[in-house]
Amino acid sequence: MTDRPPHDGSAPLSRRAARVAAQHSPPADAAGRPAGEQPVAPPEVAPPVSATPAAAPVSAPRVESRSGAGVGTLDALFTGELSTHDVGHVPSRHDRDRKKSRIAKWVVLLVILAIVGGIGITAAWVWGTYENQIRAVMGWEEPKDYEPGEATGEVLVTVVAGDTGSSISETLHDAGVTKTPSAFYDHLIATAQNPSFQPGVYALQERMTSEAALERILDPASKRQNAAQLPEGLTLDQSLQTLADSTALPIEEFQAAAADPAAYGVAAADLEGWLFPATYQFDPGVAPADMIRTMVDRTVESLDSAGVPAERRQEILTIASIVQREARLSDDFYKVSRVIQNRLSDGMRLQMDSTAQFGYDEMHDGTASSSAAALEDDNAWNTYVRDGLPAGPIANPGDVAIDAAMNPAEGPWRYFVTWNMDTGETIFSETFEQHEAGIAQWNEWCEANDNRGC
Repeated sequence: MTDRPPHDGSAPLSRRAARVAAQHSPPADAAGRPAGEQPVAPPEVAPPVSATPAAAPVSAPRVESRSGAGVGTLDALFTGELSTHDVGHVPSRHDRDRKKSRIAKWVVLLVILAIVGGIGITAAWVWGTYENQIRAVMGWEEPKDYEPGEATGEVLVTVVAGDTGSSISETLHDAGVTKTPSAFYDHLIATAQNPSFQPGVYALQERMTSEAALERILDPASKRQNAAQLPEGLTLDQSLQTLADSTALPIEEFQAAAADPAAYGVAAADLEGWLFPATYQFDPGVAPADMIRTMVDRTVESLDSAGVPAERRQEILTIASIVQREARLSDDFYKVSRVIQNRLSDGMRLQMDSTAQFGYDEMHDGTASSSAAALEDDNAWNTYVRDGLPAGPIANPGDVAIDAAMNPAEGPWRYFVTWNMDTGETIFSETFEQHEAGIAQWNEWCEANDNRGC
């Protein structure tokens, strides 16, 4: 996800629109600014002042009489501080030439190291951006699937109503079942299979082949009864549907049970953000209201562990839900939280794609970009058109997101962009110009990877 301030007072560009605009916009100037954008004059900088003092002249040591006047010099000879060559020696032209030669060699070495270092940095960037293409050309492609016999442990994976082979493929990778995000889906394509997946919680293993994972998901014996697994980032509606699918109870019963937040001690209009993401095993016959109470109580436990005062629970859950939807790596949760705090403190709009997508009901269209319609829609959650925080949480945050909302990292960042949709690597920036460079890197990744997840 990314955020982007408006350029001309109109609705801000989404990441999708930014990518299109980048393909048709005039070239940028040498400083990386889009053509037409007025450069900001840098502050005047005083010429650098050398911090190295001038070398003090060194006089040649002298040997005095043996009566005691030259004891210091003699001691230096015995301790090895001076050699007999040094005593009374006056530097010759040959010595000066040797010294200049040594200096020249050091300069050449430093230049070589600088060149090699620059090449190394460039090579690292090229590899990080075009690794898949380089491997394909050179024949270095790694296997996309694990080998048979590597499977170990147990992993619970939830299949929700409406899941396809593509979405299940990503779920399996996120759970550590398959090696790559596309391995399971590629197996379905390669074997011309299009099975009907039944919602529920399935017991699989880590490091499985895609073929073995498919067999497990299609095997009714692998399905856990009365078990429900709520991943981080689900909305309230998705959570209730997952509960219904996992327990084989009517969705209407869960919707009715969730209709009165006050029954669970929640002072909010709804339970959005309050159903804690975790794996639950319920006893047979447990009512939907009791299941929901268990999840709400678990959320309160997480809030208390993070030191959240009771009167700030809804506020922190709202921030944590944005963090949960925007960040991918654990350390980045705390940085995204800082971006939110910095923007609120500066009076900037948050302009988070996740809030626009939630308000327009397009959170799960499979891409990180927001449509122009979502960005322009004037609803209570769209932080592109509304100041401050959205009206409430936009998803269920987990422990890390809640802790990050309460304890943001220290930093000056006001922008961020996840430039690698596979690894979740994110660039955090202090200025808009830096952020534009991150957007360009994201565009390059998307073009090189068939716009996967972009």
